[in-house]
Amino acid sequence: MEIRRYRPEDNNQIVPLIAEYRVFLSSLKSVTKNPDFELASIELGEYMSSKYCIYVADDYRNILGYLVCRIDQDIVWAESLFVKESERRRGIGSALYAKAEQLVEKLGSETVYNWIHPNNDGIILFLKKRGYNVLNLVEIRRPWTGEKNFSTVQVGNYKFKY
Repeated sequence: MEIRRYRPEDNNQIVPLIAEYRVFLSSLKSVTKNPDFELASIELGEYMSSKYCIYVADDYRNILGYLVCRIDQDIVWAESLFVKESERRRGIGSALYAKAEQLVEKLGSETVYNWIHPNNDGIILFLKKRGYNVLNLVEIRRPWTGEKNFSTVQVGNYKFKY
């Protein structure tokens, strides 16, 4: 397996993964969605036009996962990390994420920043195992029209709908 930069010929394999990732993120809020390949293609185009770093895990036949990093001055944000469900627990996510950490080192910074869903236990455990254990920012907003919040998250002394 090789971890490498995204190439245009990867498009047909990475778009379905982006669509699958969006379905997964929706499921974290108990929303059932079907994969939307058109939206995933638009999202990939936005990554490319914004010059985000995209890495793929390639087993020389298939793309097994991807990582998208946004670089803002000397700060690296891991925007998306996704590995096909059938390929998980084989070190692919760790190998991809190591690329973000290498970017941090190259820029002379100290850490990768991560936006995560508070009930995404998989990524929370993954990051904790890698030493990411400091809560940095909390996004707070008003509910969207028709949004249903099924759980709460406690931050310090305060509970928020999620």
